Amino acid sequence: MPQPTATSAPSATPHAAAHPTAQYNAVVSDVHQCHSHLRILRVLPDRGPLRFEPGQYGVLGLGNWEPSVCGSAPPVSVPRLIKRAYSFSSPLLDESERLVRPADCPWLEFYITLVEPLPDHPPGLTPRLFRLVAGDRLFVGERAHGRYTLARVRPVDAVVFAATGTGEAPHNAMVAELLARGHEGPIVSVTTVRYRRDLGYLHAHRRLEAAYKQYRYLALTTREPENLNPGVPAYVGKRHLQDLFASGDFERMAGLKLDPDTTHVFLCGNPAMVGLPRRDAEGKWAFPQPQGMVEVLTQRGFQLDQPGQPGNIHVESYW
Repeated sequence: MPQPTATSAPSATPHAAAHPTAQYNAVVSDVHQCHSHLRILRVLPDRGPLRFEPGQYGVLGLGNWEPSVCGSAPPVSVPRLIKRAYSFSSPLLDESERLVRPADCPWLEFYITLVEPLPDHPPGLTPRLFRLVAGDRLFVGERAHGRYTLARVRPVDAVVFAATGTGEAPHNAMVAELLARGHEGPIVSVTTVRYRRDLGYLHAHRRLEAAYKQYRYLALTTREPENLNPGVPAYVGKRHLQDLFASGDFERMAGLKLDPDTTHVFLCGNPAMVGLPRRDAEGKWAFPQPQGMVEVLTQRGFQLDQPGQPGNIHVESYW
């Protein structure tokens, strides 16, 4: 993946402008297109690097007057910024294919998928982000947010990251941080995508596996021929994370026992995969159906991490 070059910040605006373009405070330094609906976006804030804890998220924004990949810019009566939260990802490797710590990157990296809007629904931010090229300007929030971090992880703990699609973005940053720290316990990142082409960081993960004996990366698909066609010799069926963990297949594939006394599990992606419970009228947990990862793990003795109630199941609400 090409590395971005430094871009000088524009001169300060002498006074606040009426148009929200004045709020643009960052420049796109690089765009890596994995395929037409998946890309890695690198952004340089004008004010310099934005510090964040691996796992946190930031805010990106573009004007509602900007065109999108779904069509030209619509007429707007009131110009405003469309903003959305995106987790900070990590390149994992530098241009020499050596591990790079997220804090050592001058840019912010985002892993973005394009979801086609409904015909009667105006395009939001993501279709506009997909029109950006290197040199274009946009808005970046001034602070990082979120408590989905490694704060509770001890150096000897086993750490499991489970994601769907671009939900692995914060996990990339956390994996890089743990390896850079010299984490002693096993680290496993498992991701489910529709097609193999949706694994935007596969090469980097395989390189890390070869370089760090405590790291494993498991990549699963749901829509390849071996997932859908029983006549294919390598047929395995659809591979959803909650089924993988409930059956014990994850532990066999990862070579890791899920011990709640020594393991932290981080979940990010499709809400159906995560399966967050809600309190019922009696104050008891009510889990959604079909079964999600939180229920599978709580049945194994894990506890959901909540404010004031520390646990070892950590969840990022991705949409």
